[in-house]
Amino acid sequence: MPPFNQSIFHPAVFFLTGVPGFETYHAWISIPFCCLYAIAISGNGMTLFVIITELSLHEPMYYFLSMLSFTDLGLCLSTLITMLGIFWFNAREISFNACTAQMFFIHGFTFMESSVLLAMAFDRFIAICNPLRYTTILTNSRIIKVGFAIVIRGTAALVPLLLLLKHLSFCHSHVLHHSYCFHPDVMKLSCTDTKINSAFGLAIVISTAGLDSVLILLSYVLIIHSVLSIASPEERKKAFGTCVSHISAVAIFYIPMISLSLVHRFGKHAPPLVHTLVANVYLLIPPVMNPIIYSVKTKQIRKAVLKVFLSKLI
Repeated sequence: MPPFNQSIFHPAVFFLTGVPGFETYHAWISIPFCCLYAIAISGNGMTLFVIITELSLHEPMYYFLSMLSFTDLGLCLSTLITMLGIFWFNAREISFNACTAQMFFIHGFTFMESSVLLAMAFDRFIAICNPLRYTTILTNSRIIKVGFAIVIRGTAALVPLLLLLKHLSFCHSHVLHHSYCFHPDVMKLSCTDTKINSAFGLAIVISTAGLDSVLILLSYVLIIHSVLSIASPEERKKAFGTCVSHISAVAIFYIPMISLSLVHRFGKHAPPLVHTLVANVYLLIPPVMNPIIYSVKTKQIRKAVLKVFLSKLI
């Protein structure tokens, strides 16, 4: 293997990082991470299961929720092996191709989740602003088409970005700042000009998550305008209540994403622990919190989950 200070076209391996400064405690640190992964995987798995098996949940809102659970499961499973491998076995090495594949799934599921949140905002907009046409607009065939569009959009945006990454040369340190491969983190290790990669990456983020966030905000402006025109305070409260879960999901998705982007852009001198904490919050908190939020706030989901557990006990 060539020395780290020698420029090479494709490095044989990158080295992932656990929790800097706490390497001796990785086995103990893995316990809360294992708990978070268990909550995320079981919670989203249960949500998917009850929506698929419970006929009363075969409605547009719950179809979109199942898409959200699917993307959250994908995000969890994309990082599970490398993260627990570091904590349990100190397995820090990852090949360039494996790193590229992991980036594809992490960023792909992230873009898909952003698109799903936009679709859910449109669902709430139609349900509140045009309830009489809700079932005729959001038909099963249209929801299937939306699902395919979300997958195609998420994957198509990433292919050219990762192909550009393969043309970079890497030198000096091959040590990444996170326990998984993250595109801006990998790009920083290149010793060649990355202006095209940075510009293209920024364009993709703006045209996906950036555009989605603006459209979600616009949809809620229209929803608020429609709700305020309702005379009855009870009806207003009921209408706003149907949006609480989605607003919470949007907040816990976009706030960590923006925080991680800011840390990578402007936190060059921040302690490594800050990078690690923000990166793990970005990937773990949304999958953990989404099933909890929807179980607590959505009576139909809560009833379906209780029905499954009670049927197992009986």
